[in-house]
Amino acid sequence: MGASGRVTLNDVAAASGVSRATVSFVLNDDPKQTISASTRDRVKQAAKELGYAPHGVARALREGNSRLVVLTIDWGLDGNYARTYIRGLDDELAAHHHVLLVRHGHQTTQDTQQILDAIAPRAIFRFGDPYFTGHDLDDLGRGWRDGLAAHTALQIQHLVEHGHTRIGLALPDFETPLTASRLRFTGHAAVKLGIPAPASFVAHRNRSACAHAVEQFLADTPGTTAIAGFNDDIALRSMTALQDLGLSVPHDVAVIGYDDTEYGELVRPSLTTVHIDAEAHGRLSARLILRLDDAGLTPVPAQIIVRESV
Repeated sequence: MGASGRVTLNDVAAASGVSRATVSFVLNDDPKQTISASTRDRVKQAAKELGYAPHGVARALREGNSRLVVLTIDWGLDGNYARTYIRGLDDELAAHHHVLLVRHGHQTTQDTQQILDAIAPRAIFRFGDPYFTGHDLDDLGRGWRDGLAAHTALQIQHLVEHGHTRIGLALPDFETPLTASRLRFTGHAAVKLGIPAPASFVAHRNRSACAHAVEQFLADTPGTTAIAGFNDDIALRSMTALQDLGLSVPHDVAVIGYDDTEYGELVRPSLTTVHIDAEAHGRLSARLILRLDDAGLTPVPAQIIVRESV
C-alpha cells in the first residue's frame, strides 16, 4: 500500500503476480494489448479484493477523454456569486466522478489551446458566459428570466418601487467584460420602468479617491437619490464615500448592493442587496457540460434582501 494509505497499481500487481504495466492495461481495458482472459480475471479480482480505485485526475490525464473540467475566471470576478457557483459546479461534477480545475486570469485563444494540448479536458469554459448574456431564446443562463439581465432589472426595480427615479450605477475600478453587460442591462431596465437611464461612475478602492468620485458624480447628476452597486463591495465603497461627504444613507442617498456578501449585514446602515441562487447555477452548468438532465435543479428565484440602506 502506498505512503498515502491508498491502494496503488503496484499493490494490485504484487497481489496478482503480474507487472504494473499489465495491471494498467487490464484496468484501463487497453484494446491494443493481448492479455489472456485468466490473467485479466486475476488482476480484476485482486483489484476488487484490495479495494483499488483509480486516481481520478491521473486517469483523466491518461485517458484524455476526460474526467477533467476546466473553468476559467477573470480576475476581479471572485465575489459571492463566483464562490457559490464554483461550489455548486464542483459538487455536481464530483457526484458524477469528474474533477474541476479552476484557472484564474484572462483567457486567450492560445491559453485555451495550451490547456487542451496539456490535459485534454472534457470541457473548458469561461465563468459567467451563460449568466452574463440576456437573449431569452438561446441563452443557457436564462438571462432575462434568471440571469444577469433579470437580476439587474430586479435591483433597479426595487429602487424605483421606493420612489427613486434618478439612479447612479457604481462600477468597479478593474476591467471586466461584465461591466458592458451590466451597463446595457441597467439601461434596458430603466427603459422598461420608465425612468432616465442611470449614469455611472467608478468607485475606487482608495477611500479618498472614491469619495472624490462620488462627490463629482453627484455634482454632475443633480437630483440623484440612489446608487446601485455593481456588487456589494462596490456598494459598500459608495456608502462609505457618501458618509465621508457628510451625507446620510438612506435619507440623502439610498444604496443597494448585488450578490449578498456577508459584509453587507455587518455595516451600519446594513446593506440592502440582491441574493442569487448561484449554487444551483453551478450545478446546472455541470449537468449541461455532462449532457445530463437538469430535472430537480430549478434555482430559487433571485430576491431582494431588504435591510436599512434603501
